[in-house]
Parts: sequence; C-alpha cells; structure tokens
Amino acid sequence: MSSEDIPAPDRFQWWCELTGKDTAPSMISSPNAADFRATLTMAELGPVQLSVHAAPEFRALRTAALVRRSDPERYGISLITANDLWIAQHDRDCRLDAGDLLLHDTSQPFDSRVFSGVGPGRAVMLHTPKSALPLRPERLNRLLAHRLPGDVGMNAILARFLRSVAGAVVRGEVSEPEMRRLGEVALDLAAAALAAQVDAEDRLAPETRRRALVSRIETFIELNLGDPDLTPGVIAAHHHISLGYLHRLFQPRELTVTAWIRHLRLERCRADLADLRLRLRLVHAIGARWGFRNPADFSRAFRAAYGMPPGDYRRQALASAATGEAREVDAASTTR
Repeated sequence: MSSEDIPAPDRFQWWCELTGKDTAPSMISSPNAADFRATLTMAELGPVQLSVHAAPEFRALRTAALVRRSDPERYGISLITANDLWIAQHDRDCRLDAGDLLLHDTSQPFDSRVFSGVGPGRAVMLHTPKSALPLRPERLNRLLAHRLPGDVGMNAILARFLRSVAGAVVRGEVSEPEMRRLGEVALDLAAAALAAQVDAEDRLAPETRRRALVSRIETFIELNLGDPDLTPGVIAAHHHISLGYLHRLFQPRELTVTAWIRHLRLERCRADLADLRLRLRLVHAIGARWGFRNPADFSRAFRAAYGMPPGDYRRQALASAATGEAREVDAASTTR
C-alpha cells in the first residue's frame, strides 16, 4: 500500500490509521504531515505478522493511557534497513542505525522517532504474540530500547531471513501455502536470537533449537561455499555436533549435505557464467571461485547438472543476454 494512491491532504491520516493497526495505537506527528509519502506492506505469516515500512521523518508516542485503552500484547522485532531510529522504553533509550535490530513491547509506553536522511526511513518488523515466545517478560525487558547488532550470531541469521522474506513479500513471490511455513521459521529464529541475548537457550523447545541450528548451518555453508575444503566434517566440527547428527538433520531433505553443497556451488557458477559483467573471467576461474579445485571436475559436475559444458552454457546465456539488451535499446530509441 502506498500513500501515492491517496490525496495528499489525507495521506498522513491514512498512515496513522494503518500503523495503529499494524503496530499499536500511538500518537504520531511529522514535519511532513502536509504531504506524507510512505509505503506499508503487511503479510500474515501464520503465527506472526510481517510488515515493511518506508516513511519520512515522524514521531510515534505510545502513552500509558493508550496502552490501557488497547493492547494487542505483542512484541515487535524490527530490522532497520535505512536511516536511523531512536526509541525510549522501559526507562532507557537508544539510537539505532541501518542493520540493527530492535525489540519493543506493546504493553509498555514508548517514544520513538524515525529520522530523515537520504530517502525515507525503512524497516522490516516482525510482530509476534507474547504467548508465542518461550521467554519470560522480565528477561526480555532487558532488551527493550537496546541496540541489537544485526551482524553477529543468531541476530545476523534472523536479519538475513527478514530481509529475504520481506523482499519476497513485497515482490508478491510468496504463495499462500508458504506463508505459514515462513512464519514458523521466523518465529523460531526470533526466539533463538532473543534467547541467545539473555542466556536462555534452555527455554527453547527442542524443535525450535533444531530449526535454529539448521538455519545456522545453512548460513555457514552459504558463506563458505568458495572454500574447497568445506566438507560435512568441517561443518559438524564448527557447530560442535557429530557428523552423524549433521546427516540426521538433513535427512528430511532430498539432498545429502555434500549434494546440497555441490548444488549451491553449481547454482552460483551458473549465475556467474550468465553475468555479462563477468564475461572476461575464465570459466575455470569461476569454478574455482565457488570451490571447484579441478577444472575437469567442475566441467563434469556442470554437464551432469545442466546438460552441457559450462563454456557452452556461457555462450548461450551471454548471447541471449546481449540480444535482450539490444531489444531494450531498440525499444527505447523508438519511443523517443
């Protein structure tokens, strides 16, 4: 939803009503109220709700009176993706930068401000019922109005997941059957990230811990695909689990750990081979970039997966891309 579809004088009120429903009723003010240009995308993901915000500078004040009047009893976990945000809650305050995570509680008053910068302030917010998190409120109170860096540990995995899901939701790429599954994963990752912050991993259900561990393993693999020494043994040792347990974690999948690593490497290679910007890079160098030490092994694996050698695939892909660019240029020139 975009304020561009609303007459300029009504845009700010539209935004206030939407965010009141999305987060919790609050008093909102903005120096841009006369022509408030903002977008909001919301999605119900089973046990949680996801929202993607983009808005100019504004202040949101949730008073004790508003809490008494209406409280959805939810936690909001926000990933700041552009510009800064300041918030005060539970007798403390902090300022967050892009990339940081934040926890807020709808049952307690807060004061927050999104600052203007280059473009609107942007955030992805995960709303979860308090009852869905297996962590006591007095523990989570320690995290309110507290900067949670989004580039370390489980925080980084949660932040990466939120970015990915938000992008897919905004682009309309998530089907109804996938909504609940994504919400369950988001809830597990959020619980694991928050539990790690307050040393309460023992409070998580075994299935939540298992799914969080799988997510950590997946992220580790994706970040280390270029290492030719990435093996199941290395992965198991890094995560302090046995090799047998690692294989059991992957049993529900169609691919073994080794086969999944090979699949991801080949997909990265295929994308690079079709990239016009990398057309001068040697084929075997692309294979080496993604962990294939031996050019012959890379060629055999690529042919087995895609039905042709990597060199032939590149020629076809680049020719198709060049034809597409030429058509775009012709179309642009005929409209002038």
